[in-house]
Amino acid sequence: MSKLEGAVVLVVGASGGLGSRIATQLEAAGARVIRAARNPETLSGPNAFLADLTAAGGPAAIVNSAGNAHGQLDGVVVAAGSVAFGPVANVTDAAITELFEINALAPIRIIRESLPLLAASAASGRQPFIVTFSGVVAETPTAGLAVYSAAKAALAGFMKAATRELRRDGIRMLDVRPGHTETGLSTRPIEGSAPAFPAGLDPDAVATRIVKAILDGEKDLPSTAF
Repeated sequence: MSKLEGAVVLVVGASGGLGSRIATQLEAAGARVIRAARNPETLSGPNAFLADLTAAGGPAAIVNSAGNAHGQLDGVVVAAGSVAFGPVANVTDAAITELFEINALAPIRIIRESLPLLAASAASGRQPFIVTFSGVVAETPTAGLAVYSAAKAALAGFMKAATRELRRDGIRMLDVRPGHTETGLSTRPIEGSAPAFPAGLDPDAVATRIVKAILDGEKDLPSTAF
């Protein structure tokens, strides 16, 4: 029996290139997946909820919905993301705000709101986990992606510190830092245009590696793991 058999897992960004694949693979491993995303056209099903992570109370609302769906929460995967391209001199205040809201502040708030439910999961003998995606730019901040890199580095720093705090509560933290992956995110920037990237990682392979890390109890997935 899989370690995920019967586990309730919230996947935020479940309609994205990686989130959708991770959600599908978690279900194949026996988990009951709660899907959350902001686009109603790509989200459906009884365990699917619209999530506006930039709205006041948005992260708390989606965690509450997930907890109420099955009366427990055993895992959280925050795969939502937003990107912008261009030189620092051209970045707008609106882009700066959204990049930090989606890539750093929303994951932090989701994690904070989920802690009581995850602590209850640990107390019941399950093995709760949290997965975030700071990406390779948290390791190597990139020109043309300065604000995006900064937001992801902020998330990576939070995860390192929170890992030390939450291990005593039995909650496992897993930060994931793959290189450029062919999820389509770079074709939907909130500002600017993507440069000519070389071919990226296969999103199916990246999702498989992440789910394996969840099953194997890993605590960190640096860029060299992909």
